[in-house]
Amino acid sequence: MGRLRFLREIGPCYYVEEGLDISLAQRVDDSPTGTAIIMVNDEGENVIVVTPGANEKLSPAYIREISPSISTASMVMLQMEIPLETVREACQVAKSNSIPVLLNVAPAREIDEELIRLTDILVVNETEIETICGQRIADTGEEGAIDLLLAMGANTVILTLGKRGCIVQDRNVREYIPAFEVDTVDTTAAGDTFCGALVARLSKGVDIVEAATFASAAAAICVTRLGAQPSVPREEEVLNFWKVRQDNGSVL
Repeated sequence: MGRLRFLREIGPCYYVEEGLDISLAQRVDDSPTGTAIIMVNDEGENVIVVTPGANEKLSPAYIREISPSISTASMVMLQMEIPLETVREACQVAKSNSIPVLLNVAPAREIDEELIRLTDILVVNETEIETICGQRIADTGEEGAIDLLLAMGANTVILTLGKRGCIVQDRNVREYIPAFEVDTVDTTAAGDTFCGALVARLSKGVDIVEAATFASAAAAICVTRLGAQPSVPREEEVLNFWKVRQDNGSVL
């Protein structure tokens, strides 16, 4: 989908590559690579237990050290499985170099308005947006919750709604994108697939609504398969899936 460079901490084990650039990954010998145990029910929904391991070793100082490499990126994507201050430092480096930042606030945690303003796109699910805003969607409604994030300084918000799709909203556009209908086997990695596919398309100059639709197609394919990494589709597969739906007279 695009040239991807990983910035992370890895423990004393081999990292399985598929042409991914991990030249900026830093090896630490006192912590194992972060791992997760995933349990899936009969409906394909999951519960995940995470051991952060070396992820917690990724420091703001290291971000500053490799900032020249970050400054050459077309886009920076972050999530919340590394220390909060490291996320903040990466956002500041990107901002100072006019590089767009997508922050997926997963797993859910509170973030302040300063960090929100450092991002260009916030991707959140219902639990995550409730955690940030401190209010229940049952009280605010989905659009009301998004409005709260915009009032806190967010530029663009994508609220993912699982099998119902997602809402894309900035200060000018609000677009509901229904999910593609598929038989769900395992929802593990659906959110990661969505974000990765979204950034891949945005980095090619695609507008955000089209990019989010592509990302929804990628996530739809992902949930039809068991597992995390093995379930993530390649770009050609997503484009073919999307084309078949269009040729059948139904995009979704």
